Amino acid sequence: MTHRTVIVGAGIAGVSAAAAMRRSGYEGEIDLLGAEPELPYRRPPVSKEIVRGEKTPDEIRIKKPEWYEQQSVSLRTGVTVEAIDVDAHVVRLADGEEVGYDQLLLATGGRARNPWSASGIRTLRSLADAPSLQSELAPGHHLIVVGAGLIGSEIAASARTTGCEVTLLETAALPLPRLLPPELGELYVDLHKSEGTDLHTGVEVASIEDEGGETVVRATDGRTWSAKVVVVAVGMEPNVELAEAAGIQVANGIVVDAFGRTSAPDVFAAGDVANQPNGVLGGRHRVEHWQGAQNHGSAIGKVMAGAEEPFVEVPWCWSDQYGHNLQVTGWPETSHELVVHGSLDDRDFIAYLLDEGVVRGAVGIGRPRDIRAAEKWIAAGQRLEDVLGAES
Repeated sequence: MTHRTVIVGAGIAGVSAAAAMRRSGYEGEIDLLGAEPELPYRRPPVSKEIVRGEKTPDEIRIKKPEWYEQQSVSLRTGVTVEAIDVDAHVVRLADGEEVGYDQLLLATGGRARNPWSASGIRTLRSLADAPSLQSELAPGHHLIVVGAGLIGSEIAASARTTGCEVTLLETAALPLPRLLPPELGELYVDLHKSEGTDLHTGVEVASIEDEGGETVVRATDGRTWSAKVVVVAVGMEPNVELAEAAGIQVANGIVVDAFGRTSAPDVFAAGDVANQPNGVLGGRHRVEHWQGAQNHGSAIGKVMAGAEEPFVEVPWCWSDQYGHNLQVTGWPETSHELVVHGSLDDRDFIAYLLDEGVVRGAVGIGRPRDIRAAEKWIAAGQRLEDVLGAES
C-alpha cells in the first residue's frame, strides 16, 4: 500500500477515483490537483441548465466543499502541472513546486477542438466558457453553431429555448453522426427544424473569420453564414501533453491496460483521456462520456487502493434536446441491422442495433428501462430474438 497518491485533474474521473480509494480503505495522502479555479463540477449541465441560466455553479458541484476535508483529500484548484518526472516520481507545478508521489493518476480530460481563431468564436467545455455565451442567448440574437454532435446539438436546443435564432452547421449528412444510424439521424433533422433551428448538413467549413464586426463561416462550396458569435463544437482533444513529454505511451489518448496502468511504473490514467481495452468487443476505445469517466475513475481508484479488478463496461450516454431525453448504449454502427419498437414519429421508441442478430447498441427516447436492459444484453453478447423470446 503506497502512502501518497497525486491525482492530476479534478474532473469527474479524478474526484471519483479519490472517493473510491477512500471507500476501499486507502489511508495514504491524496493530493487532487485541478487546473480550473472552480470547485469540481459536473460538466453535462454546462451546455444545458447553466447556459440557459436555470442553475448556478454551486448547484452542479460533484461534491460539497466540506467533503474534501472530511475525506482527507487535499484539493488544490487553479494549479497548473508543467511536467512529470516518472523516474524521480515527482510532479512539477508551474510555480516551481515539486510534489512527490508513490502513485500518480492522470485524469487530465480534454479540451474543445478549435482549428480557427476568429475573435467571435466561442467553445463550451468549462464553466469559464459559459458566461460569454450565456449573454448571447436572448430573443433577437443570432447564434451559429458549427457541429451537430452532442454538445453542438444541445447548445442549439438551449439557444432556441431562450428565443435565440440558431443556425446549426454539420459536416456529416445528418446530426449526431457518431451516435445515431441514418434512420434516427433523420428524426433529429425533423426535431431541429420543427423547433425553428436552421439546420444545414453536408457543410465542409473552409474558414471562420472576422469581417465587418461579424464572424463569417465560409463553406468550401462558397456558402456563407454570419453572426456576432459562432460556437465551435467539433469534438475534443485529449490532454496528453504531460504524459507524452514524460515518455508515457500515447495513441489517441494515454494508453492504459484494463487496470488503468500506463507504460510508466506507478502511473495510471482514467476518464476521457484514457485509451483503454474494450472488454466487450475487443480492441481499444476512448470513451468521451460522463458516466464512462465517472465509472472508469472509480474502478481505477479501487485498483490504486489495492484491488485487482479489470474495468469492463458498456458505454452509455444521454442528451436532452427540446424536452426529449435521448439515451444511447453500446456501439451503434451504420452497418448494423436496425430493429425499432415503438414510434419514431411520436419520439417514443427503443431501437436495437444488431450484428448478425447480436445486440451491439441501442438508442431510445422515453425508454430508460429498455435501455438498461439492452445494456446488459450487449455486455453478455446476447441475441435479440433470444432475450425477447425469454421475456414473452
